[in-house]
Amino acid sequence: MKEAPISALYRQREEMNPFPHGFIAIEGNIGAGKTTLCKMLEEEYNCRLVLEQFTDNPFLPEFYKNPDRYAFPVELFFMTERHKQLQESLSQRELFPQLLVSDYFFIKTLLFAKNNLNDEEYRLFQRLFHTLNATFPKPDLLVYLHRTVPDLTANIQKRGRQFEQNIKAEYLQSLQDAYFNYFKSESEIPILIIDVTGVDFWSDKTAYEKMVGLMRRSYSKGVFRAAV
Repeated sequence: MKEAPISALYRQREEMNPFPHGFIAIEGNIGAGKTTLCKMLEEEYNCRLVLEQFTDNPFLPEFYKNPDRYAFPVELFFMTERHKQLQESLSQRELFPQLLVSDYFFIKTLLFAKNNLNDEEYRLFQRLFHTLNATFPKPDLLVYLHRTVPDLTANIQKRGRQFEQNIKAEYLQSLQDAYFNYFKSESEIPILIIDVTGVDFWSDKTAYEKMVGLMRRSYSKGVFRAAV
């Protein structure tokens, strides 16, 4: 059997993944539109998805009512579930040439924990996190969907999840600050911050196509900013 020409192999790979990245993580604050964007990418490009099953966390509704009491179990549950899910998906990357897209990056676990736990709980949690995180490759591109806090609040209210309706603006701001502090210290991957404030990209085709165009570019390590 003759081997396929190199050019044909490249064309085949391009058809399966037209992005210059093998693994893209979509991040953002609560209500930014992460999962929506991931599902749109799957529909158009047939990429493999890793979607966080946050509704499976039995402690989440109670956490929003009493964060001091339920912060540690809610974060521990999220960490173990994310680890299991990513471990299964990333271990199969070589078997599937199409793009892998996740609606979270594992570092999210540590950012939320630092924001929600007291100092003693966080020290313990941090040790567990670093042990688990050591086995994961970082994404080829981290995309952060940025919205102002009022825009996030409006989206949260519109989607109507009952357990999210009591989320305070101060909490959303603290999470946003945690992400941007992390971006200052991350130097090993490219980070693309896309400002989508006031943009319903799920119904605005032009905005969505501009976002895809930004994600299909190659980036060096560092932080890049754009708006749609």
